[in-house]
Amino acid sequence: MRTAPAPRETVVSAPPVLALEGVGWTVGGARILDDVSLEVREGEFLAFIGPNGAGKTSLFNLVSGLVPATSGRVLLDGEDLTRAAPHARARRGLGRTFQTSSLWPAMTVAEHVRLAAQAAAGGSYRVWRRAAPYREKVADVLERTGLAHRAEALASALSHGEKRKLELAVLLVAEPRLMLLDEPMAGVSAEEVPALTALIRSLHRDEGRTVLMVEHHMDVLLGLADRLAVMHHGRLLALDAPDAVIADETVQQAYLGEAL
Repeated sequence: MRTAPAPRETVVSAPPVLALEGVGWTVGGARILDDVSLEVREGEFLAFIGPNGAGKTSLFNLVSGLVPATSGRVLLDGEDLTRAAPHARARRGLGRTFQTSSLWPAMTVAEHVRLAAQAAAGGSYRVWRRAAPYREKVADVLERTGLAHRAEALASALSHGEKRKLELAVLLVAEPRLMLLDEPMAGVSAEEVPALTALIRSLHRDEGRTVLMVEHHMDVLLGLADRLAVMHHGRLLALDAPDAVIADETVQQAYLGEAL
C-alpha cells in the first residue's frame, strides 16, 4: 500500500526521519565533510545546492553508507546507523540514485525492475516468476513512472530522461521512505525536464515520500523544495526556506559569480 500524502503545511511538526549529528569525513588528513548537522522531517523535500566539490555527493555517500563517517552520527528514525552497511540502510527504507547511470544496456526496462523487486523481496528469480504479486508490483511501478509502454525496450534504447525514470522505478519497487536523488536532471534534455520534474513532484506530494535531492537546475529546485541546504567547502553554509536562502547575504557572498 502506498504511503499517504503528507500535507506540506505540517512538515515542521512531523518526526525526523533522518538526523545528522556533526558528521564528518576525513581522508588522509583532508576534511571532505566537516561537522554537518541537520534533521529531515517526514514528507519533507530538502534540496542541496553548491558548486562542484562542495561536498553534496560526498554527504549522500556518507548518509547511504558508501563512505564511513569519521565523526558524528547518522540516525534513521532515531536508530544509530552510523556504522551500518548500505544494504542495512536500504532495508530500513533508505533509497538512492546516482549521478552516473548504472543500467545494463542489454536488459529491458521490465527486467531491471524485476531484479530490483527480487532483491527487495529477498527471493530468487525463479520464485519471482511464480509470484503474481511481484509482477503486479512491477507493472504498478512502471505505470507510476510513465514507463509501462517501454517495458520491453532495452535500456540502451532509452533517452536520458527515460533512463532517469527507470532509475527511479528501480528505486521505487522497494518502496523507500527516504529517497536520495543525486542530480536526476543530469544529461536530460530540456524537453524531458518538465516530465521528470512532474514525476519527482508526484512522488513527494502525492505519495508523501521524503526526498533529499542534489541538483544544479535552480528553477527545478525552487518548484519542488520545502527547504534549501547550501554546501560550501564540505560544511553546511545555510539551511532554510528557498526564498530565505537565496536572499541570505552570506550565501550571496559565497556565490559571488555563481548562478543561484
